[in-house]
Amino acid sequence: MTDQPRRKGAAFFDLDRTIISGSSVFALGWAAYRAGMVTNRELMSDATNAATFLFAGASDQKTDAVRDRVLQAIEGVTVEKMGELGKQIIPRLESEVRREARGLIDLHHAADRDTYIVSASPVEIVDDFAFAIGLTGGIGTVAAVDHGIYTGELAEPFCYGEGKAIAIRKLAEEKDYDLRLSYAYTDSAGDLPMLEIVGHPIAVNPDRALEAIAYHRGWAIVEFSRTRKKVMKRTTAAVGAAGMAGTAFAVGLAAGRRAAARENLVRRVLG
Repeated sequence: MTDQPRRKGAAFFDLDRTIISGSSVFALGWAAYRAGMVTNRELMSDATNAATFLFAGASDQKTDAVRDRVLQAIEGVTVEKMGELGKQIIPRLESEVRREARGLIDLHHAADRDTYIVSASPVEIVDDFAFAIGLTGGIGTVAAVDHGIYTGELAEPFCYGEGKAIAIRKLAEEKDYDLRLSYAYTDSAGDLPMLEIVGHPIAVNPDRALEAIAYHRGWAIVEFSRTRKKVMKRTTAAVGAAGMAGTAFAVGLAAGRRAAARENLVRRVLG
């Protein structure tokens, strides 16, 4: 009797305020403005919404507005044109990648985990950007297309909130990932469904709501800033520590070894 190959986990990263410091939707809006797809007024509205998101975090109402704006902006646009917009904004997004996020991505690759961006932004942009910065792939909002033109409707659930969890489960089934061995990183309580389906949920620079949830559930909280080179991880009394400091390496590889050790222990106990 041969042993079955052990399934592996993956790492899923939110995009805005997690991998990058700002808003990818605004970057797309600016490129669309330069291409004549949105007006001055719409661009200023998008800028205001992006600033509000940056400093106050997302809400369901704000996110619905972003969804509607994205679908409105691309209605009637060709898939080819969207690809051209992606080529314009991806270099800008690359310049905003947080060095600490880069470190986390690298350590997951070192642990032989596939890595994905999960974002409400259009999948065409998210996927290309993920490849550009060395991730396995991207998961994003899938808009309906008819004869190479966007219809302004969704083809799959909007990739936010429960929609992110749906998309991750779908990918995990296709790729045979074990979500119990997987990691998810996000800053927003709006992404709670994404955190709840993995074995290693991690709050990154969390908004107040997510920070409170992470604190009470004993989830890791990672804080990083462009001005600091180190990553600080705080845990709670729920996991037996008031505070711990460590590097991104500890967040990924060491945690992966602990998870594997716990799994091996359970296997021995259950026979």
